[in-house]
Amino acid sequence: MSGEELALPESRAVNERLHAAIPGGAHTYAKGDDQYPQDLAPVISHGRGAHVWDVDGNEYVEYGSGLRSVSLGHAHPRVLEAVRRELERGSNFVRPSVVEAQAAERFLATVPTAEMVKFAKNGSDATTAAVRLARAVTGRARVALCADHPFFSVDDWFIGTTPMSAGVPSETTDLTVTFPYGDLASVEALFDRYPDEIACLILEPATRTEPPPGYLAGLRDLAHRHGSVLVFDEMITGFRWSEAGAQGLYGVTPDLSTFGKALGNGFAVSALAGRRELMEWGGLRHDGDRVFLLSTTHGAETHALAAAMAVQTTYVEEGVTARLHALGERLAAGVRDAAAAMGVADHVVVRGRASNLVFATLDARGRPSQEYRTLFLRRLLTGGVLAPSFVVSGALEEADIDRTVDVVGQACAVYRKALDAGDPTPWLGGRPVRPVFRRRV
Repeated sequence: MSGEELALPESRAVNERLHAAIPGGAHTYAKGDDQYPQDLAPVISHGRGAHVWDVDGNEYVEYGSGLRSVSLGHAHPRVLEAVRRELERGSNFVRPSVVEAQAAERFLATVPTAEMVKFAKNGSDATTAAVRLARAVTGRARVALCADHPFFSVDDWFIGTTPMSAGVPSETTDLTVTFPYGDLASVEALFDRYPDEIACLILEPATRTEPPPGYLAGLRDLAHRHGSVLVFDEMITGFRWSEAGAQGLYGVTPDLSTFGKALGNGFAVSALAGRRELMEWGGLRHDGDRVFLLSTTHGAETHALAAAMAVQTTYVEEGVTARLHALGERLAAGVRDAAAAMGVADHVVVRGRASNLVFATLDARGRPSQEYRTLFLRRLLTGGVLAPSFVVSGALEEADIDRTVDVVGQACAVYRKALDAGDPTPWLGGRPVRPVFRRRV
């Protein structure tokens, strides 16, 4: 694929079928065709490793695979072998399978800062269970979340804080307060403003920037001093920062933490983990009120837990986290060099930890621009690169990185032309891409 030769007639037809049967045309908003240039939203046929093919037969180098969940690459042989083995033995029973014990023990060995774990199918269930447990343990209703982190749950306690709050009662939203990342004083101020009201602090321990020195430990101390629970959302940082998550890398143990994304390499599995004295509130071996922690029919499907165990084994034995960082560093350096060579280094900006790279597209004044993002995505797609982010998978080869950098260079050349013209519109091919969280369609 090159230039303007990319045509997606079959993808456009399937997108129409998707919209006719599925609200939004996708089961995750971030996969919606409004996130891609007009008429250039490929529908995937299949994937292998770090490459995917659309229904029109076009091949792409793919980044951000499965919204960061497929960190080993598509159809990874060790994961598939483990899944197939369990599928032939049955996937769901009326009583726990021995695989549940094995998977829990394997997880706790990988994340030794946790003492108990319970599995579910998606991240929202895990984070909401953490909030519910914190409320039960503390007897408090208010939740404090980090406003700088984009997503925590589909449930009302979080969605009510976004522009897509339709359907969420204000009484629910009023119980959620926010704080900025990296600012301990702002959290102290929240505790002062709502004394004995805050059940938990919930945040991603790290994202595009490293935590300031002492920040995570300071949060833990503040939470405990005020009788609150500290929750780390490790959906993204889990495995990408270290095999034991960000808590393992930074040496700060939260009371509760949630994992997902990379845990199953695309298979549906998430986890709530934490201190035994808290987690047991959701069990049978205590004398207090019962907490409805997590109870999911499919949360313990054997093939998904087998996938999780295979993922953890592969990460540890093959040094996957280190590989992700090495690939990301090569990609980031190449993109920055390509942008600089075309005079757009201040406009196409790579950010984040090497294992979790994103890019920003800035206009002539240095402001985030959906129009310039559209231009950039369009050029990447026509060059055979499917990259809503630059989040790498372990299946990428150095040749894939080099090819991507070449395509980025071509995209940056067009970007420079648009900046010089003072208007990117002629290069958009239609309406601009839209942010996921917006009030109006």
